[in-house]
Amino acid sequence: MEVLKTKTLKTIRLSISFVLLLVCLFGKQAIAHSFPDSKAEIFVQQKCLLAQFKTPVEMLNLAAKMQVTELSKSTRDSIIAYFSKHIFAYDNLKSNWAISFDKIFIQKTDYLSYGKYDELVVEIYLTPSKQQSLKSFYFNCDAIVHQVVNQSTFIFIKQDLNNGIDGHNAREVGIIRVDYKTNKILPVKIELGNGSWFKGFKSMVALGMQHIKEGTDHLLFLIVLLLPAMLLTDGNKWGKFGGVKYSIVKLLKIVTAFTLGHSATLLISALGWLQLPSQPIEVLIAISILVSAVHAVKPIFPNKEIYIAAGFGLVHGLAFASVLSNLKLDIGSLVLSILGFNIGIEMMQLAIIACVIPILILLSKTNKYQWFRIVFALLSAIAAIAWIVERVSGKSNLITHFIERIMG
Repeated sequence: MEVLKTKTLKTIRLSISFVLLLVCLFGKQAIAHSFPDSKAEIFVQQKCLLAQFKTPVEMLNLAAKMQVTELSKSTRDSIIAYFSKHIFAYDNLKSNWAISFDKIFIQKTDYLSYGKYDELVVEIYLTPSKQQSLKSFYFNCDAIVHQVVNQSTFIFIKQDLNNGIDGHNAREVGIIRVDYKTNKILPVKIELGNGSWFKGFKSMVALGMQHIKEGTDHLLFLIVLLLPAMLLTDGNKWGKFGGVKYSIVKLLKIVTAFTLGHSATLLISALGWLQLPSQPIEVLIAISILVSAVHAVKPIFPNKEIYIAAGFGLVHGLAFASVLSNLKLDIGSLVLSILGFNIGIEMMQLAIIACVIPILILLSKTNKYQWFRIVFALLSAIAAIAWIVERVSGKSNLITHFIERIMG
């Protein structure tokens, strides 16, 4: 019994000693484990890669022995010097690629299990001597993990249009971390394959269709604007049905005006010629629904719906362009992406309108259409007001969630 007790005490002492040794050796690394891991998001371009490296600022301070609080010129130079030693790509011929740095900034990030923290973002261009090397290459980035051994860097292909990756369907391709068997940090081999411009074009068409499918406010604006389009005006109120030919012509003019409006600003904004903050644009979209709802109840711009559709279409186009704002493309690929995205928008929009127009024409021939029009317009006005309040205050509300569930 005494022997067993002695062995137990020795085991406990050894365990405590081992834990103390770990704390001494890896104390800082153990503390660092609570931080999110780093990420390297790769954007494949025609002649190079853009690697967007993201890591908590405290991880950089720990690994690079820095004290980054703000990005002064000397701090940026130190960050560039650090990453120049710890990130690289090479092909099967083992030739290192040229490296250059673009944007370096700090952003606030919210991580589910950690909360809000400062995240450093470094944009790095890696250019091979041969464009063919972009199809198959090795990528390594031992920044942070070379010092903080319990951290990892997750590698994602964020954009590769020729293979259908458009920024909204990123693909994880590997993890860079310490290999405990060899005690080395091994590179990740990335095989992109050939791909084609047509595959990328189809991906952007699908993205445009998906955006309209989920764009409750865009669809609601157009549908509400179409509500009274089949009717004639009777003084300061809506009158009777104007006939099938009258209705179809007017409906098509409104849809075409909206299309031309949003296509123009989508192109201008996506090319970077016009950049506006997203919040006022989203508020204006909600206002466009409210204005259309009022018009559906009582004509405030009779026979001028085409101009309203074109005008508010300009606003909606700016919102469409925000979907493309995260793409890192050269001018040729960007124009092709804009074209595919816009075609996708129009395909889904026309499919929905083709379903709605016959219903509106049939209903407008009946006496009950007046009540349907007014009730639908009032509900749309409530939705618009809820969106305006939400988008001005920045806080979501129950009405918005309910509307989006119904429309979705």
